[in-house]
Amino acid sequence: MNTDSKIEVAENLWIFEGAIVPFLGCAYPTRCVIARLPSGALWVWSPTELTDDLKAEVEALGRPAHLVSPNKIHHLYLLDWKKVWPDAKIWAPASTQEKRDDLSFEPALDAEVPAEWEDQFDMVHFQGSFLVDELVFLHRASGTAIMADLSENFSQEFLKRHWKPWQRALANFMGIVEGRGYAPLDWRLSFLNRGKARKAKDAILGWMPERVIMAHGQWQDRNGTAYLQKSLSWL
Repeated sequence: MNTDSKIEVAENLWIFEGAIVPFLGCAYPTRCVIARLPSGALWVWSPTELTDDLKAEVEALGRPAHLVSPNKIHHLYLLDWKKVWPDAKIWAPASTQEKRDDLSFEPALDAEVPAEWEDQFDMVHFQGSFLVDELVFLHRASGTAIMADLSENFSQEFLKRHWKPWQRALANFMGIVEGRGYAPLDWRLSFLNRGKARKAKDAILGWMPERVIMAHGQWQDRNGTAYLQKSLSWL
């Protein structure tokens, strides 16, 4: 990782682009988001592989105090970060905690935003699927919605560079590409409780975010509400 991988999204909010990793046979980019709280503590969403360069970049911003897993897929590097910053608290939904019983978590995230986050975030628990649930966040000061796999937004350029032709065709069929930005098809089909999911969708759209950051694909630095209206239209 080099310094070009750090993007300042807004005041006290950064994206760090991580390595491209294999997932279900496809190449997936990785991304974490770091916010600096009023106290100076760092809130780290979906920690990526902790390289020496990334460690130096993070330490230049402050000290991680909160490590956040948004769903049970985004958990692989929590322990690595905890070893470097042992005082950091690990936050996650119950589904992640059940998967990683080797980690010491704070109380499971559900509906209430922890007071330790210094009133900087709103949070919605996106449920209704028997497959995966996800926590979606709003960084209030910047009007930035932060989601993991609820929207995947691959560019055709990325797909041509990293995915095989049949994989690209599948990505376009599933709508996980720019212009749609849907959640993966298998996840969408698993939402048996659409009412609960639509309630979460309405709450997220009610934030009227200016920006949208997702874990995989082209993040949106403007027109965030319009983007989410389209990417969540499958509901």
